[in-house]
Amino acid sequence: MAKLTNHFSLEEMTFSETAVRHGIANKPDPDSRRNLVEVCDSMLEPIRELAGGPITVTSGYRSPTLNSIIGGAPESQHKIGEAADINCPLLNPQALFERIRESGLPFDQLIDEFGAWVHVSFRQPGRNRHQVLRARKIDGVTIYTELN
Repeated sequence: MAKLTNHFSLEEMTFSETAVRHGIANKPDPDSRRNLVEVCDSMLEPIRELAGGPITVTSGYRSPTLNSIIGGAPESQHKIGEAADINCPLLNPQALFERIRESGLPFDQLIDEFGAWVHVSFRQPGRNRHQVLRARKIDGVTIYTELN
């Protein structure tokens, strides 16, 4: 198992049931792999501390093919290893979202996605927008509301 940081592995940051079903090699290029290390080191490890226990990555890196199949945004930061969708067994998604929001962590985007999971992204220092959003479906269309 290739460790990216103390608590996160390359395998968990790239695993996708959809990729397995479709036979997609969801393997990041070297730049995306470096970005995954940054996301894990700068975001996921501190979030794990904030949560008081493990967090589960439900979606990390997505190859362009995988991102297209699942209907991800064409400009998704998942495609370059800058984002992760997470949950925490100890906190509901809203509590995790609020804890991260109030933490002062240098995230790029923090999104409460449908009340079901939290999306967090990280760019290189100095490039993070600290954008806080809520995503909801309205008549089958995803609407993002800025909460800053």
